[in-house]
Amino acid sequence: MAVKSKFKKGDYVVYPTHGVGRITGSEKQEIAGQQLHLFVIEFPKEKMTLRVPVAKADTSGLRLLADTAVMNTAYKTLKGKSRVKRTMWSRRAQEYEAKINSGDPVSIAEVIRDLHRNAGQPDQSYSERQIYQAAFERLAREVAAIDGLDEDAAVEKLERVLEAA
Repeated sequence: MAVKSKFKKGDYVVYPTHGVGRITGSEKQEIAGQQLHLFVIEFPKEKMTLRVPVAKADTSGLRLLADTAVMNTAYKTLKGKSRVKRTMWSRRAQEYEAKINSGDPVSIAEVIRDLHRNAGQPDQSYSERQIYQAAFERLAREVAAIDGLDEDAAVEKLERVLEAA
């Protein structure tokens, strides 16, 4: 029996904890005595293949690329004023990681906005830079997939948005 799904082979998708990948097909596998229909998702940047049960695709957080309205909100968020809470860095770092792993472009944009440093501002700590880079790369990959750009062009586009802020 075929399972109906909004995803199909060739679609670019976002898996919350891994970012942008492409569905390369589907397959059936027997796992623990159960026949499962799985999406095969390639993440070329990470050199990784993920198999997600079709029946669990929605509950796993798998989604199609963001639409124009969501990306416009993300760009608007990037241009906003930084809202750094005065809590301990370890707690903020956990919150930032959770936002990145949510896969939501607007939440990822909040992390970038809050950790972005302009010239003349104090340097970031190593862990701040790591989280900033992770968020920036995640959003850049989605922008690249949506706009049909290579990753470098998507990075430049995001940097222009940040500079315009």
